Amino acid sequence: MTTAAVRKRGRGGGGAARRAERTTINIESAKFIERNIPNFDILNDEALEIIECNAETVLEEIGVNFVSNPSSLKRWKEAGADVEGERVRLPRGLARELIKTAPSTYVQHARNPKRNVEIGGKNLVLAPVYGPPFVSDLDGGRRYAMLHDFEQLVKLGYMSKWLHHSGGTVCEPTDVPVNKRHLDMLKAHMTLSDKPFMGSVTDPGRAQDSVDMCSILFGENFVQNNTVMTSLININSPLTFDDVMMGSMEIYARNNQACIVSPFIVGGAMAPVSVAGTLTQVLAEVLAGIAYNQLCRPGAPVIMGAFVTSIDMNSGAPTFGTPEAANITFGAGQLARRLGLPYRSAGGFSGSKLPDAQAAYESAYSLNSGLLSGVNFMLHSCGWLEGGLVSSYEKFVMDGDQLGILHHLSMGVSVDENNQAMDAIREVGPEGHYLGCAHTQANFKSAFWRSGILDYKPYETWLEEGGRDTVSQANLRMKEMLANYQQPAMDPGISEGIDEFVEEKKRSMLDAFT
Repeated sequence: MTTAAVRKRGRGGGGAARRAERTTINIESAKFIERNIPNFDILNDEALEIIECNAETVLEEIGVNFVSNPSSLKRWKEAGADVEGERVRLPRGLARELIKTAPSTYVQHARNPKRNVEIGGKNLVLAPVYGPPFVSDLDGGRRYAMLHDFEQLVKLGYMSKWLHHSGGTVCEPTDVPVNKRHLDMLKAHMTLSDKPFMGSVTDPGRAQDSVDMCSILFGENFVQNNTVMTSLININSPLTFDDVMMGSMEIYARNNQACIVSPFIVGGAMAPVSVAGTLTQVLAEVLAGIAYNQLCRPGAPVIMGAFVTSIDMNSGAPTFGTPEAANITFGAGQLARRLGLPYRSAGGFSGSKLPDAQAAYESAYSLNSGLLSGVNFMLHSCGWLEGGLVSSYEKFVMDGDQLGILHHLSMGVSVDENNQAMDAIREVGPEGHYLGCAHTQANFKSAFWRSGILDYKPYETWLEEGGRDTVSQANLRMKEMLANYQQPAMDPGISEGIDEFVEEKKRSMLDAFT
């Protein structure tokens, strides 16, 4: 599609857009988290300085590979790096100097301005699971994901009160050709939800399609002057940057769209077994990746990422919710703050095959580590199962419910006059109770967080109602949410433009399933 066509369709009908906004069904959605609690700093200044020094040594002496991307090697050479074949070695301080242009915070705009999110600072934005080829639920079991599953999960994300972001590849729709499925996924995020979303990174051309579709949704000028996508750029750890991810990042940076530059590390396999060694490699990789992002466009929004798991040395399988992963998450948060960059890490991680006690323990520990480590963008915050191979409908709902705890923990403890509760203590005195006092009556509706999934009823009542476990409760809740889903209104001209773009792009290429 020509730029002129994108620009034409991006203008849409202003009056129709305003009418659509007035008639949109209001779905309750919490604002992104603004922390009122301190971050947990696990490393002292000496330890941080050692890791930072060692990371600079890695970049200077060992270097990083930029594979099959001659333009990146040219950029690095012009910036003062030592380039030998595909190996790039950075003089001390070069990467740090280059990343100074990266913003410490930025706003990602949603098509519904009420859903805009601010990423960085003391904020935490929660996004769902990303990438699994399988889905599971009580009714259909574990199976390959289809486009229908993708659309259902987008709807659940839209209906989830505590999720701020629609995410990206919430599952991989295997019934759609590989070279075309990004179009259907983006269309689903754009039309079935009005929360912010992520673009495609599986090919630079698909990244460009993402930008072009956003130009239809938001208008071309708006896209060039504002951030409307935050997308995931994984580093092939150890110390390797491939042409697909870097090519996609070049497209996004050039168009002022945000990238999460994130190592993908399984400790003991793709990084050292030690916390300090892994943090050294993480820092070296993100310094190189973010510096290259800024070479592409100084000032482009970018997030320092750290996806880290440990490994079971008996089976080789990744493990989650471990103290080592938590320590790396805490330490990487400190390094990100010292660089003045937004930080991505943590999530509702689990290696369990079911949404069971193992999944709950591992996910709860990972989620809380993310909150306390100062994470600003948390991908995989709900729905992740089986080490990221499965998007679970029930776990999506269970995790989404528990994200409310993060919101409440982040508020901290208020000591204003109402929360001091001195009047209540005086009123009740010795040997009384607080159930009927004025303070309780005035505050009981908002005093305590309450789960929408977990069961607090007496045993007899629970048994009479079917004796359902948490997964069964989540299954019922999931079905209720989907039954109550109402698609957010959209300007008809914009909707038509998106449909036409998708159909034209699909007609322009043969199906490819590899």
